[in-house]
Amino acid sequence: YARAAYAAPKGEIETMLAQIWAELLGVERVGRHDNFFELGGHSLLAVRLVSRLSRAVGVELSLSTLFARPVLCDLATGIVEVLSRADPQDLPAIAAVSRDEPLVLSFAQQRLWFLAQLDAAGTNYHVPLALRLRGTLDRSAWQRSLDRLFARHEALRSVFVDSEDEPRVALLPPDTGLPVIEHDLKAGPDAEATLLELCHEEAHAPFDLAHGPLIRGRLIRLSDQEHVFLLTQHHIVSDGWSMGVLVRELSSLYRAFLAGQGEPLPPLVLQYPDYAAWQRQWLSGERLQTQAQYWRENLAGAPARLALPTDRPRPEQQSFAGATVPIVIDADLTRGLKRLSRQHGTTLFMTVLAAWAAVLSRLSGQDDLVIGVPSANRGRREIEELIGFFVNTLALRLDLSGEPSVSELLERTRRTALAAQEHQDLPFEQVVEIVKPPRSLDHTPLFQVGLAWQNAAVEAFDLPGLSVEPAGNGLDQVKFDLELSLGERDGIIAGTFGYATALFDAATIERQRGYLLALLRAMVADAGQPVGRIELLSSDERSYLLEELNRTAADYPSDKCIHELFEAQVR
Repeated sequence: YARAAYAAPKGEIETMLAQIWAELLGVERVGRHDNFFELGGHSLLAVRLVSRLSRAVGVELSLSTLFARPVLCDLATGIVEVLSRADPQDLPAIAAVSRDEPLVLSFAQQRLWFLAQLDAAGTNYHVPLALRLRGTLDRSAWQRSLDRLFARHEALRSVFVDSEDEPRVALLPPDTGLPVIEHDLKAGPDAEATLLELCHEEAHAPFDLAHGPLIRGRLIRLSDQEHVFLLTQHHIVSDGWSMGVLVRELSSLYRAFLAGQGEPLPPLVLQYPDYAAWQRQWLSGERLQTQAQYWRENLAGAPARLALPTDRPRPEQQSFAGATVPIVIDADLTRGLKRLSRQHGTTLFMTVLAAWAAVLSRLSGQDDLVIGVPSANRGRREIEELIGFFVNTLALRLDLSGEPSVSELLERTRRTALAAQEHQDLPFEQVVEIVKPPRSLDHTPLFQVGLAWQNAAVEAFDLPGLSVEPAGNGLDQVKFDLELSLGERDGIIAGTFGYATALFDAATIERQRGYLLALLRAMVADAGQPVGRIELLSSDERSYLLEELNRTAADYPSDKCIHELFEAQVR
C-alpha cells in the first residue's frame, strides 16, 4: 500500500495527539498524516482515545469526530474547532471514597446481585480459568502470589450484604488469603478421570455472595512436573479485561517471589468501590437523561424476540446449557474484509456485525433485529489496571428494511454502532428498565443473540520454569441462544460460535457458519449488490433442498386404472 512520507506533528494539539496514539497503538512514532485505523486502531481503542482526549483538552469529543477525521492533522483541526465553540470544563475525576461508610454496588453489580437472589445455586455467571502447568512449580511462591493478588484488589475481596434498603458492599480483610484446595493424584489410579470429576465439581459449585470469597482455586497435582490449576471467580467481581490484568500481575508476582524479591507491583491509587461510587454520582442529571432518552427512542417498538428456526421447541424456562463450534475466517478473506472496511469507514467489527445481521435477517425473516454486544467500558485511564466488573452490554438495533446494498448496510451499521458507543455509559440493566420489553422466562429481554469482538490483546502467562496451556473442555454454558465470539490475531479472524443446546444441533450451527462465510465473501466481491439477494446456500445444500427432497417419482402398476388403484389402497 502507498504510505504518506513521515511528517512530524506540528503544534501542541498534534504533538499531544501523536503521544496518545503512540501509547495506545504501541508504535514508536506517529506522523501528522497517519491514519488512526490504518495504524491498528479499532473500536475499543477509539473509545479509550476519545476518553483521554476529553481529559487532556477539557471538552468531550464524540466518536463520530474520530471516524470522520481519522488522520492525525485532520483530527487536530477538528479538536481546535470544538475548543473554539465550547467552554473548557473539567471532567470529574474518580476519587477515593471513605471505607468507614457503607460502600455502594455499581449498577452492573446490582443487577447480578438481583439475579443471584432468584437463583442462588446458579453457576451461569462464573468466570473460570483452567491451566495445565508443566515444569517445576514452587507451590509456596504460587500461593503467596495468589494471596497478594487477593489483598491488592478490593473487588476480589468484596462480599454483598443485604441491608434494609438495598445491598451494600463489605470488604474481607486483606490477610484473608485466596482459598486454594489442593488435590494429589500422583499415586492414584485413573488420574485423568478423577481430574475431569474435580473440574466438573469446581465449575458447578455455587458462590455465597454474602460471605465470599468470590474467587477460589484448586491446585491438582498429577506428577512432580505437572499440575492443573483451576481458578473460578464470580462475574460480579471480574470480567474479561480483568482476566488480562490477573494474568499479567500473577506472572509478575510469581517471578518476583520465586527470585526471593519483594512486592514488584506499584500500589493502586483507586479501587473498584471508588469507581462504583463515582459511577452513581457521574451518571445523573442531564447526562443520565440524555443517555436514557437515546435508548428509549432507539429501542422503542423493537421486536421482543428474534424468530430463528430451531431444531427443538423453546423450553418454558431458558436453559443455559451450551456448546461451541469453531469459526475461522482465513487470511485472504480477512485481508478483503479489511480493505472493504477501509473503503467504507468501518472497523472489522462493524463489517462482521453487518454480515451477521444479514444472515440472522434471512434466517428469521425479520428486517428489524437487535444484537447484544459487550463493551469493555474501560475508557477512563484510571481504571485500566483494576480487576472488577466494568463490562457493559449494548443492544444494537440493525435495520435491513428496503433491500439495502452491501455499502448501504455498512453505513447503517456504522451509524448504529457509533451512536450506541457514544451512549454506552448507561448500564444495560437500566436500559432494560427504561425500554420495558415484554419479560418471559424462556428468553432474555431485548436480544437473544450476541456478538463479542475480542479487541484487547490476549495476555499470556510468563512463569519461570513452567509452560502454561489451557486445560479443560471449554464452554458448556451460554447466556443467549447464539453467541458469536471473534477476534483478529496474526492476520486471521477466528473464534467460536456458541449455541444453546436446548434449541440447536451442532449441524445447524455449522450450516449457519457456512452462511456467514459465504455472505462475507460476497460482500468483499461486490459491495454494490443487494444484501438480500446474496446466495448463502452451498451447492450441496441447494441440491439437497431443491432436488433430493423433490424426487417424488415412484413405480406403480401402469396396467390398472386410477380408480382400481384407489380401491386397492382402500382394501
